Amino acid sequence: MEIASLENQTIAEFVLLGFYDIPELHFLFFIVFTVVYAFIVIGNMLIIVVVISSQRLHTPMYFFLANLSFLEILYTSTVVPKMLEGFLQVAAISVTGCLTQFFIFGSLATAECFLLAVMAYDCFLAICYPLRYPLLMGPRWCMGLVVTAWLSGFMVDGLVVVLMAQLRFCGSNRIDHFYCDFMLLVVLACSDPRVAQVTTFVLSVVFITVPFGLILTSYACIVVTVLRVPAGASRRKAFSTCSSHLAVVSTFYGTLMVLYIAPSAVHSQLLSQLLSKVFALLYTVVTPIFNPVIYTLRNKEVHQALQRLLQVKKMETVEERG
Repeated sequence: MEIASLENQTIAEFVLLGFYDIPELHFLFFIVFTVVYAFIVIGNMLIIVVVISSQRLHTPMYFFLANLSFLEILYTSTVVPKMLEGFLQVAAISVTGCLTQFFIFGSLATAECFLLAVMAYDCFLAICYPLRYPLLMGPRWCMGLVVTAWLSGFMVDGLVVVLMAQLRFCGSNRIDHFYCDFMLLVVLACSDPRVAQVTTFVLSVVFITVPFGLILTSYACIVVTVLRVPAGASRRKAFSTCSSHLAVVSTFYGTLMVLYIAPSAVHSQLLSQLLSKVFALLYTVVTPIFNPVIYTLRNKEVHQALQRLLQVKKMETVEERG
């Protein structure tokens, strides 16, 4: 990828300013987000290990959950390490590295949009068509949905990065964020970014609102079906199953729509740059915590599988020492 120059000025790297305006809190933020990042990685890895090791959890719902956990680990690892570096020193990143970070981060975010829609569709089939569910959600179909979700993210954001790679960057190399955000990158471009901006806006609208529309449709059908069931344990179980997923969807999609679909006037008048960083933290750090916290702590099947796994490991340790 060629680093362009204009008027004998060449940008070899960008500087991520992060939370530069509150330096007195940098050390505290470093400690807090290091702990949070470790919890995200360990918690989501634990979900993956439990799902793989427990035969009872080899169902579509947990297959999708394990994929979501793996995605969250990659997703967070793309952004958080550089953010932590910014709390200790100046976080510099090359132009190529910046575009690469944006590509991976954006691809995973798009893939998560589709994966959350797939999980909502799975809930819809399980609740609305319980007798036909094993046939409708077979192994091949599950694998096809997951592969489509992953590939769609990398294909969509690959097009955006190709357009961004053709831009020429010069002048200021400071990005007022903790990661390489599209809107702040195009501001630094010396060449005309309108093609990249329009393309990104259209793709954002399509690939955020369409999966979100599928989620809303799925849950509308779920609510109608559940309300037909007499009040009792069955209704509570159905709503409990959906509530965890709805919490993740609300946080993730809500912040994405505010940051990437809302008109630029909204950003400039109603949201300060600091507030936009706080919104970004919601879907880069807070949402990945929901997997180990919400899906695990409130799920008896995962609890039982985790206990069995720990018992097996304990017995293996005793046998080795014996």
